Amino acid sequence: MSFAPDALFAHPLDQHARFSFDEQVVRVFPDMIKRSVPGYSQMLSMAGVMAKRYVPEGGRIYDLGCSLGAGLLCVAQQLEAHQQLELIGIDTSAAMIEQATQVLEAALPARRCQLMCADVRTVDYQPCDAILLNFTLQFLAPEDRAALIERLFAALRPGGILILSEKVHLQDQREAQLLYELHHDFKRANGYSDLEIAQKRTALEDVLRTDTPEIQISRLREAGFSLVSQWFQYLNFTSFIALKGS
Repeated sequence: MSFAPDALFAHPLDQHARFSFDEQVVRVFPDMIKRSVPGYSQMLSMAGVMAKRYVPEGGRIYDLGCSLGAGLLCVAQQLEAHQQLELIGIDTSAAMIEQATQVLEAALPARRCQLMCADVRTVDYQPCDAILLNFTLQFLAPEDRAALIERLFAALRPGGILILSEKVHLQDQREAQLLYELHHDFKRANGYSDLEIAQKRTALEDVLRTDTPEIQISRLREAGFSLVSQWFQYLNFTSFIALKGS
């Protein structure tokens, strides 16, 4: 599959159309994520840097909602010297997993990469040292989120980390509206039309539901993480690192 520019919402669509990570989205995903998510590349590259600090030789890393494997690639690049690193990517989209398999086999022929098409809420997690959870929690039912974070905490070995990146909304309504509008300006600056912005927003309603940063931090602390830091924010997109005490 060759990747193409994102024009999925460039023409009028059924107002009841819902966003899904199907083959159409996979085909344009690299362009879509670059033009839609401020700071995406910085968050992924820094995840690799963080993994280098906390993942020992022979460690195991999960990427939940791995899409095309970009997060695993960043981690593998930073941990190039690790001989026994185990990389596991999980995604509910069969189309994503199929394409990610090709990407990772070509880029990391000597690495142990396991890709699974599965729901992250039902996976039997093995003891691990780092978990990437980038823009995945926001697509789960809100009532399922705390239980997943607790399961991930239990799977992490002492000293392990969870890296959680999410779109958020803010408690202050004026500030929330400002960042909402600036995000649309960001998309316009990247070539999206008002029609594309509006149609994608409609398609994501009731599919992507955001939390506040305060809720994210509280959820991580209640799960047992000894240190939680919101290390990155670009408009209404944030990333947190959570450390399990040793």
